[in-house]
Amino acid sequence: MPPHHYRVPYPQRGSLLGDEELGALAEVLKSDVSLSGGVYRETFERRFAELVGSRHAVSVTSGTVALALAINLLGLRAGDEVIATPQTYKATIQPLLDLPVTVRFCDVDPNTLNADPDSVEALITERTRAILIVHYGGLPAEMDRIMRIARAHDIVVVEDCAHALGSVYHGRRPGSLADIGCFSFHASKNITTLGEGGMVTVDDDAWRERLDRMRSNESDAVFVPAAQRFGGSDTARPWMLHAGNSYTHDCVEIHYSGTNATLAEPSAAVGIAQLRRLDQLVARRREIAGRISDVLRRYPFVRLITEPKGVVSAYHLYTFFVDPDAGIDRDALVERLAQLGVQLQLRYFPLHLLPEWRARGHRLGECPTAERMWFRQQVNLPCQPSLSDQQVNHMLGALDAVLTEASSRDSAMARP
Repeated sequence: MPPHHYRVPYPQRGSLLGDEELGALAEVLKSDVSLSGGVYRETFERRFAELVGSRHAVSVTSGTVALALAINLLGLRAGDEVIATPQTYKATIQPLLDLPVTVRFCDVDPNTLNADPDSVEALITERTRAILIVHYGGLPAEMDRIMRIARAHDIVVVEDCAHALGSVYHGRRPGSLADIGCFSFHASKNITTLGEGGMVTVDDDAWRERLDRMRSNESDAVFVPAAQRFGGSDTARPWMLHAGNSYTHDCVEIHYSGTNATLAEPSAAVGIAQLRRLDQLVARRREIAGRISDVLRRYPFVRLITEPKGVVSAYHLYTFFVDPDAGIDRDALVERLAQLGVQLQLRYFPLHLLPEWRARGHRLGECPTAERMWFRQQVNLPCQPSLSDQQVNHMLGALDAVLTEASSRDSAMARP
């Protein structure tokens, strides 16, 4: 069914854009500031770092770029191992396809779809250099335990926070819970910077400097004072554009060539406006999620993801599980919802079973819990703030009807 035929199409935007964002754009465009890398970007980064609780926030052009630059910071070499969750979008680990490293996929907690700390710990070897986790659906992973495991083995932890802006973990926020945090401002995320954008958060000053170089078309490299002044000069003159340290230093090692990942000023200005609305946007997500949960709790063959004490989900996704042992066919349930005008998207296909990772030796059976949940039990419902009350009401009515039908079938099957 084409999206325009659905009463409740899966929203293409995860945020709301309005007069405040239009005003921010007008302010930038009417000013005489550069449209690339200036005061709006600096303000956005400063406010983002303050919100998250990190020392530094470095903006880039997408969440995918944020993850790529973060992985470059790790300095991975041939033979190194990285532990990663299979329950996330492919961008979380995509840069590792370019590196001669081994990825070991941990299994997930069946109650949250976040990385299972027991599985993570079991996979650690003397070659493990990093752990890549995601806060699935906006519910923070069990970070205290994961960090204790990592610290005991001197392992760097990267948290993919693409779903988690607006969530809380025991008084702290994702992006400050591990060594490196990565965010996405894609159109589907909790806030957006005009469709694309990303952020890397770190506390380490040296990492912040390296990130700034990499996103600014400069090499992430090791420089030492030059033994002999190139060109016979001690310094570059102010009018020598891009000369930088060419006169004073030699390069002895290159980690990464660098790229242009500058978040444009109009995007940063919209990001500032979106940050001001974050609490409102998350509150709407949680309101819709609460209404969905009220319907689902009526059915014994349905299991919800619940927030542990002290943890607040941003509900980027609303996920629940059906029980196939009770005769519930997940695929039939989703198809029936589609027939009633509710468009769903199931997220995400287990990464270790994607063709590019099967080509690296990964196979079915590697993460049995993740596989069982994805193929038989998991259902995602939209809960974006862009949904109208009428759309939410229709979705809840359709959900109730479909689950009632499933319950009746189950009762009929059990009748002697």
